Amino acid sequence: MTCMSGEFFSVTRTIDELSIVCEEQLVPEGVRAESGFIALKLHGPFPFSLTGVLTSFLNPLAENKIAIFAVSTFDTDYVLVKSENLEKVRNVLHTAGHTERIL
Repeated sequence: MTCMSGEFFSVTRTIDELSIVCEEQLVPEGVRAESGFIALKLHGPFPFSLTGVLTSFLNPLAENKIAIFAVSTFDTDYVLVKSENLEKVRNVLHTAGHTERIL
């Protein structure tokens, strides 16, 4: 089973690196990885002319010293946070006016 067999993965290649984001249980043995993240989806699509969507989400987290890893696609954005911070993240985002939809 490869990391690309999961429901969520992202591959980014630059001149400096290859970065693959995938479900933790699918990371191959011996590969350097950062674990313990959960992905939050900002429900899009958001028009490219719309500004400040990601900022309105990230600023409250930064103000509360919550580290993030962001992944963007054509239609939406995903913000990965450490799972141990999830309850704090929910509280901070709720206070900032964001709502949560559980599927």
